[in-house]
Amino acid sequence: MSGSTPFYQKHHRHYDRGYRSKELESAVSQYQSSSSSSYAARRSSSRASASAALSASSGLSSSYSDLEESRLSPMPKRAKPTYLAMDKENQIIGYVVPIFRGSHEYASGFSDTEEARVKESAGYMARRNLFTSGLEMERTEQTSRKVSMRESAERICLSKRIYENEEHHKRMNKDSLMHAPEFVIKPRSHTVWEKQCVRLHCTVSGWPEPRVVWYKNNVTIDPMAHPGKYKLESSYNVHSLEISRCDFDDTAQYRVSAMNSKGELSSFASIVVKRFKGEVEEALPMPRHGLISEYGITFDTHIVDGFGVSFGREGETMSLGATVIISPNLARYQPEVQWYRDDVLLQPSKWCHMHWSGDKATLTLTHLNKEDEGLYTLRITTKSKYETYSAYVFVRDADAEVEGAPGAPLDVKCQDANKDYVIVTWKQPAVDGGSSILGYFVDRCEVGTTHWSQCNDTPIKFARFPVTGLVEGRSYTFRVRAVNKSGMSRPSRVSEVVAAMDPADRARMRGTSAPWTGQIIVTEEEPAEGVVPGRPKELEVTEATKNYVVLSWKPPGERGHEGIMYYVEKCVSGTDSWQRVNTEIPVKSPRFALFDLAEGKAYSFRVRCCNSAGVGEPSEATEATTVGDKLDIPSAPGRVVPTRNTDTSVVVSWEASRDAKELVGYYIEASIVGSNKFEPCNNKPVKGTRFICHGLVTGESYVFRVKALNAAGLSECSQQSEAIEVKAAIASPTPPYGISVLECVRDSMVLAWKQPTFIGGADITGYFVDYREVINGVPGTWHEANVKAVSDRAYRVSDLKENRKYQFQVRAANMAGVGIPSLPSGTFVCEEWTIAVPGPPHDLQVTEVRANTLVLLYKPPVYQGRDPVNGFYIDIKEADAEEEAWRGVNEKAVLTNYMKIKSLKEGETYVFRVRAQNKAGVGKSSEPTEPVLAETKPGTTEIVVDVDDDGVISMNFACSNLTPDSKFVWSKNYEEITDDTRITVATSGEKSKATFNMPAEDDIGIYSCAVTHTDGACSSYTLSAEELKKLLELSHDHKFPIIPLKTELAVELQEKGRIRFWLQAEKISANGKIEYVFNDNSLSQGEKYKMNFNKDTGVIEMIMESLLPEDEGTFTFQLQDGKATNQSSLVLIGDVFKGLQKESAFMRKEWHRKQGPHFVEYLSYEVTPECCVILKCKVGNIKKETVALWYKDGREVKGDEKLTFTEGVLKLEIAQISKKDAGVYEIVLKDDRGQDTSTLNLTEQGFRDLMNEVFSNIANSSTALKIQSTDEGIRLYSFVSYYNEALQVTWHHKDAAIAFTDRIKSGVVGEQLWLQITEPTEKDKGKYAIEFHDGKGGLKRTVELSGQAFDDAYAEFQRLK
Repeated sequence: MSGSTPFYQKHHRHYDRGYRSKELESAVSQYQSSSSSSYAARRSSSRASASAALSASSGLSSSYSDLEESRLSPMPKRAKPTYLAMDKENQIIGYVVPIFRGSHEYASGFSDTEEARVKESAGYMARRNLFTSGLEMERTEQTSRKVSMRESAERICLSKRIYENEEHHKRMNKDSLMHAPEFVIKPRSHTVWEKQCVRLHCTVSGWPEPRVVWYKNNVTIDPMAHPGKYKLESSYNVHSLEISRCDFDDTAQYRVSAMNSKGELSSFASIVVKRFKGEVEEALPMPRHGLISEYGITFDTHIVDGFGVSFGREGETMSLGATVIISPNLARYQPEVQWYRDDVLLQPSKWCHMHWSGDKATLTLTHLNKEDEGLYTLRITTKSKYETYSAYVFVRDADAEVEGAPGAPLDVKCQDANKDYVIVTWKQPAVDGGSSILGYFVDRCEVGTTHWSQCNDTPIKFARFPVTGLVEGRSYTFRVRAVNKSGMSRPSRVSEVVAAMDPADRARMRGTSAPWTGQIIVTEEEPAEGVVPGRPKELEVTEATKNYVVLSWKPPGERGHEGIMYYVEKCVSGTDSWQRVNTEIPVKSPRFALFDLAEGKAYSFRVRCCNSAGVGEPSEATEATTVGDKLDIPSAPGRVVPTRNTDTSVVVSWEASRDAKELVGYYIEASIVGSNKFEPCNNKPVKGTRFICHGLVTGESYVFRVKALNAAGLSECSQQSEAIEVKAAIASPTPPYGISVLECVRDSMVLAWKQPTFIGGADITGYFVDYREVINGVPGTWHEANVKAVSDRAYRVSDLKENRKYQFQVRAANMAGVGIPSLPSGTFVCEEWTIAVPGPPHDLQVTEVRANTLVLLYKPPVYQGRDPVNGFYIDIKEADAEEEAWRGVNEKAVLTNYMKIKSLKEGETYVFRVRAQNKAGVGKSSEPTEPVLAETKPGTTEIVVDVDDDGVISMNFACSNLTPDSKFVWSKNYEEITDDTRITVATSGEKSKATFNMPAEDDIGIYSCAVTHTDGACSSYTLSAEELKKLLELSHDHKFPIIPLKTELAVELQEKGRIRFWLQAEKISANGKIEYVFNDNSLSQGEKYKMNFNKDTGVIEMIMESLLPEDEGTFTFQLQDGKATNQSSLVLIGDVFKGLQKESAFMRKEWHRKQGPHFVEYLSYEVTPECCVILKCKVGNIKKETVALWYKDGREVKGDEKLTFTEGVLKLEIAQISKKDAGVYEIVLKDDRGQDTSTLNLTEQGFRDLMNEVFSNIANSSTALKIQSTDEGIRLYSFVSYYNEALQVTWHHKDAAIAFTDRIKSGVVGEQLWLQITEPTEKDKGKYAIEFHDGKGGLKRTVELSGQAFDDAYAEFQRLK
């Protein structure tokens, strides 16, 4: 575009003259070297021309509003381009220098000829008349190239000043520095050769500094997960990703994402890795001819333990996995593992993760949506061959946020994306919530934000919507919500990211670049005269609905070098009045959607192009288009035919909708017969006319119907199909296998074989055996051995010839017919066996498989040997172990035809075989069983032994996996019970009961129940003699039941002295009855007795207000509940009765006392550290009128008529207690409700105890003994906080009480207790102590009067003396 600035000038602040062209540098130098006189002339001429141009432009602008001018930008003859580089927020980020060329096109604008000026002016007037009518002006300009250069230089100088001023303000305002990430240099796509290294790099600006993350196919690149493969570097806003030794797996789309607090931005680049034709890995051998691997080895691939049909719900996580066995097993060899959904290859993304562990392939669907529904296929490819495994995944709708709301739409995609326009398409949900869907809302979210904005104000019914008003260069995601009368559905899964840009630019971004050539080629566009664009081409209506019409056209060929916009005009058919549609919205894309058209009216449309030079001529008008849905809803599908498939699935086929346009697919619904409630079988439309509906209930009958859908909506439902019962389709059985010989005589052989792996959904009715003779290794013709089918899996083939060789084959038959024959057996020689030991046992069956145990059944050998068989040995080994790994299970032979094998390892697979023995020894082992996995299958149940209320003993077995042909088979010691004299069997639905008629010792044994036509549902129960004894005792208890009691009858006292008799029954029904008995007399409800029976808790109680002498005796509660009874008694006589009666009376008295003012804590005393005695009590239930009176020895000492205490405590303080304070203290609390009294005896022992506590406080307050010299001798003394004359003190010298004399005296002065030693001598030395007596242990204070202490005291005494 003319005057456009390259990206490196727009975004680099280090712009300098190095970017200028040589022509520009020459022109500037000439301008600077011009003389001052010519400069002045040119300057005056420039001012004159500039003023003329200014007056002309002001005259033009007066005719138009600012809005119209900014939108259409009409410019005189030559537009004045801006030389400021602006960012998205219209902030100046740089400036540019125009490039001048001496081309003819440029010079023509400055022609000096009159003819050129007239043509120029006429062309300009013609263009300007498109914007203004009736304005006539002529404008001429005569400027030289040097004047234009000077004007440009002045403008550049002004722009630079503006830029510097803006930069200064930005630095002053810190918030202005913060802006979203921006790619200054984007990563470039590369095509490289294999084993080469490649580096992607980009430059990112933004503040705060953005965090940069690299992605490969939308999966984060982790260098630690691939050491040495990837290298990430970041330095000075330059970020790079280096990939070492590229291989084919590195061919992908790479994305770099920059994010900070202001937003997120991504850029894409592709890498294509190529290999030279014929190049082969050097470390591997050259390929050979034929089907071999790259290692020269043919690989056999087997997929085992695959995933089955799976069901999930939206929002859940699901994993699909399968174990892959590749042989031979080469270390570090990795096959190609691919996952497909509906035959479309899946790529790793945030929705699906793929993992290969060396022997197991796993696909994890991290967040299920209905888009994830479909047929999943695992494909394992080696150079030899490939193996596939498939199963269907169904995804149900998540619970609606609003009850009755429809399911979420699915498959949201963006099509026909352009600069400001994109078409969003989706598929309608299968679940409408019970009411028809009113329409859909489309939401959009700009990448880097979390804000969703709604694109349409009213719901649209068409499953396609054009979204306009996008910002060019920004990326968006979309989602869709459905709405019905109940509310809004959950949003769909978001679409893939789509960028609003020109399709050509998108193709260039997605395309791969050529290999690096080492050359950078820079091209520049020459500024050209503004050219009015031509007519748009090929205008057409691409889509028309009753909500909108979409127009599409191609840009004109003549449009100059600058971008163009479009204006769309409409005209009602039959008129000539054209109306511009998008006056307020500029259209940059050659697509446009028109809304708010009158439904049913016909319109014509045309488009004009415009740029800064003017508006071009309109395009050819379209034909009249009537507003309305052009795409019809498809017709209902035809006849629906269900066919049996498995016991949980049905194959549904139907006739396709006739004349359906743009058909998206079909939804299938199923309903249980009689329910009239249809549920969707698929939540993702299927395109065929056949579908397998899984997850049905075995044995139920279903009807089906089908709906077709396209973008216009869902069709009417088809007619309902005929009802079909869900059960496995019947087919002929697969061939038997494992043919072996059990016995051989001269003209006959006894054969055995194993049951087919698939019986065809019906019981096998019999087997047919064929044989043929083998002569010199050449097999002969097959002959039938039996015309009538045999039911056993063993048969004697007669009329054979001795010493001849034979082969055999077996076919199984059921009600569907006779299956194909088995593979021919090995060649057997018909010769008589003469060995002494028995032949092999046969017909081995494994049953009751659990995690650690199973039961093995077998039949004895047909050939007994010389003596009868007297026991069996069972051998076991792991399925994948060598033949030498066979080991015995039992050391001693068992006599039964069954054995329970224990101590198996859960999850291990085993095989078993059996050997028979007689007196001659142990015979040949049987054929091994098929591998058996030791595990407890989900839903496994066991036989439950039950004794009912009538004492009847029964064994019960339930199975939830029944088929219509399933039967419960009960056995004793693994032989079917056919005699009903001992046991009666009754079956109802999924449960079967075997009842013992008369349990006795004859019934001891192992009982088992097996369910036919299931996956081995069976269980056993061993009835031993001890177990039988327990069951008989339990049966007796049920016949004569007793109501169990949690507690026996007990008595307790309640508030007010009430007496409560109670017990609690452990289990009693609401129909239980209670009889209350006293001394064999029945009691009834009344004033004296209150009875209560809580049927929820089983608590039974009887309450009496008081006990009278006549209530002495035995109380009994008798219980009855149906046949069950019980009773409990309580004897209240003698001292027990009197004690309970006395305690009841006391509690009743206490209750009455507490109805008025009363003592909560009775009168007591407390001695303070100051030896003050406080009498105190705590009262309750007082009021304002309550008074308290204190008495000593019957005389009132204090009265409180108004009690103001807050804590309910009354106190009486005795400051210096003495003997005169001894006495009986009493306090009376009374008001109009009554009174209460509390007494404290402080006489004799009570007073002594009080004084001892006072003495103890005095002793504790005493100070340590100190020594003082006087003029008479030496004095020892101690101070107390308070002295009482009744305090007893003893002085000790050398641990002996001191006998006081005239020379040694003691006394008290105030609070000082002293001992005076007159005229001390050597005998007075030693340890002194004063002992305080408090009636308990007392307290001593000591001092040592000897040594230096004595000498110092004595010297002081001599001095004072």
